[in-house]
Amino acid sequence: MFEVNSRYANLETATFTGPDGEPITYVRRRFLPQGERQPLLVEVTVTEGDRLDLIAARILGDPEQFWRICDANNAMDPFDLVAEPGDVLRVTVPQVNP
Repeated sequence: MFEVNSRYANLETATFTGPDGEPITYVRRRFLPQGERQPLLVEVTVTEGDRLDLIAARILGDPEQFWRICDANNAMDPFDLVAEPGDVLRVTVPQVNP
C-alpha cells in the first residue's frame, strides 16, 4: 500500500463496515516515537532557506525521509523546524521499524 520508505509502511490495516454494509479499509494509527530516546546520528544547524527535504537528502540520502527528522524533534509541523535559522535539529539513526 505504501512505499518502503514511508512512515506508514509498517502499519497494519484494518477494516470498518460502513452503515451501508460496505467495507472501508484504513491504516491503523501511527504512534510517534519520543525523539530524545532515538539514537542520535548528527545535529544540524538550520540555515537561511533550509528545507527538511534538503536536510534529509544531505544527511540521510533520501529527501522523502524528512519525517524522520520530524520524529527526532517531536515536531507535528515540519515547517516549524526550519523557521528559525540557528536552531539545531536532531537527526537520528534510521530504525528498521519506525
